[in-house]
Amino acid sequence: MLKPMKPLAATVIVSALCFSVPEANAEDAIEKAGVAVGVTLGNILFLPIKAIEVTVGAVSGAFSYVVTGNADLTKQIWRDTSEGPYVITPELARTSVGQRPELLESNKNGMQP
Repeated sequence: MLKPMKPLAATVIVSALCFSVPEANAEDAIEKAGVAVGVTLGNILFLPIKAIEVTVGAVSGAFSYVVTGNADLTKQIWRDTSEGPYVITPELARTSVGQRPELLESNKNGMQP
């Protein structure tokens, strides 16, 4: 009686494995590649601009102290120009872009973001 059940069970398991829908990981790979390219290109522009900003801020802060004698103003200029971020990270880019409605809709349909 057990012998006919084994082929049936094997057929059910193989059918379930063959006809199950795999998760769509291609979109995840494309999104990761897009984020990597965007962050790299963004940093190519951002890093020299940030270096110039820090340098100009240091000189401007020192000049403001010489002209006005106001140490608080100098500290504020230095703080504003020397604070990070110094590089664009994927987390920073996602935070800057905000919520993406197309990802929320795909989650409702059962797809992974």
